Amino acid sequence: MLQVIADTGSFAAAARALGLVPSALTYRVRQIEDALDVLLFDRRSRQAQPTEAGLELLREGARLLQDIDAVAHRVRRVATGWEPQLTIVADGALARGPLFDLVEAFYALESPTRLKLRDGILSGTLEPLSMGRADLAIGVAVNASNIAGIQLQELGEMAFCLAVAPSHPLARVPEPINDDTLLQHRVVAVADSASRDTTSVGVLGGQSVLTVDSMAAKVEAQLRGLGYGFLPQGMVNAHLQAGRLVVREVVRPRRTLRLQYAWTTSGHASPGRALQWWLEKLANPTTRTALLENHQDL
Repeated sequence: MLQVIADTGSFAAAARALGLVPSALTYRVRQIEDALDVLLFDRRSRQAQPTEAGLELLREGARLLQDIDAVAHRVRRVATGWEPQLTIVADGALARGPLFDLVEAFYALESPTRLKLRDGILSGTLEPLSMGRADLAIGVAVNASNIAGIQLQELGEMAFCLAVAPSHPLARVPEPINDDTLLQHRVVAVADSASRDTTSVGVLGGQSVLTVDSMAAKVEAQLRGLGYGFLPQGMVNAHLQAGRLVVREVVRPRRTLRLQYAWTTSGHASPGRALQWWLEKLANPTTRTALLENHQDL
């Protein structure tokens, strides 16, 4: 209504455009002015010119009207079965490129569902799901079969290898390297992101440890020769080809992690449309392989 007055330049013309009598339009405008305790239009001439306060209200009002339209659109879409928000926790060992390929494809649907991505490490990938703070966990490496309300599917196996910078002392010792030799060197470990730090992998008792909070930081530390560590084979390949890391054989059995993806439907009988879309994509073997192996250079 206020915008029509500003566009037409008079209360009379705006009343005709809005199908109102001029007195009704004037009354409505005065109600707004009284509520705000400001003068919105200068009425001293035939033209209804917005005051500075009126111009500011029109600018903000236009934005608010767009927001209202957007909210109404989202509400209508959510009513068709789309969740308002979908929170996904992905383990830090997974390839980020394929994960964001999925995000890009999801946004191409123009779904009203907001995505929230969270990083997880070891048992911290499952914890947000088990505590109701996430809807989907990708890359669960701990046993979740005994948690009520959580459904599981196999993601696949991820192979790990010991990698060091070419300048690191372990790059020159005879292979296979035993644990006694490893114990003499600092290991780089990623902290479990669970609220209770309960899980550690590849750390020997009494060993010097550099603890970091992400796989990207772990790779950076090993590239700098600050320690050795076990990394997903797919994450190492690009660095091997560039000569930034070397892989060393060890006496202990080659380590693999069997990973799963897990989800909860928050008490509903079936997943919402957004979660269902992600589950359909994860059911594709090509997608699962890409998440496990197709790491980009970190």
